Amino acid sequence: MASIFSRIIAGEIPSYRVAEDEHCYAFLDINPVREGHTLVIPKREVDYIFDLDDEEYTRLHLFAKRVAKAQRQAIPCKRIAEGVIGMEVPHAHIHLLPIDKESDLDFSKKLSLSPERMAEIAAAIAAKFE
Repeated sequence: MASIFSRIIAGEIPSYRVAEDEHCYAFLDINPVREGHTLVIPKREVDYIFDLDDEEYTRLHLFAKRVAKAQRQAIPCKRIAEGVIGMEVPHAHIHLLPIDKESDLDFSKKLSLSPERMAEIAAAIAAKFE
C-alpha cells in the first residue's frame, strides 16, 4: 500500500503544494509547528532517508535548499531550520521550518490554521520558488 505522501503526489489526497519538479515535491505540513512548515519529499517512495541512493539524496537536499530560500523570502523569520525525523510516515521527508529561535522547533506544539491561511502561505512560498 502506498504511503500517504505517495497518495498526495498522485493527487489522491489534496495538499498545499509549494513546489514540485520531476523528482521532488514540497507541500505544507497540515499540522504545522510554525507558519510555513513545509515537507520536502522524493517522489519515489523510500521509507528511510539514508536509504536513498546518493543521487536522490543530493537531489532532495538541493531541492529543499531552493524551497528554503523561497520560504525565507515569503515568511518573516531569522532562519529556515531543517529536521529529518522520519518516524511519522514511512516515506523519506525533510521538515523545513521558519524559525526565530531554537525553541521554535518544539514539535509537540502544533498550530491550527484555517484552510484559507494555509492556501495563502503556500501561494506566497510558491511565488518565490525558483
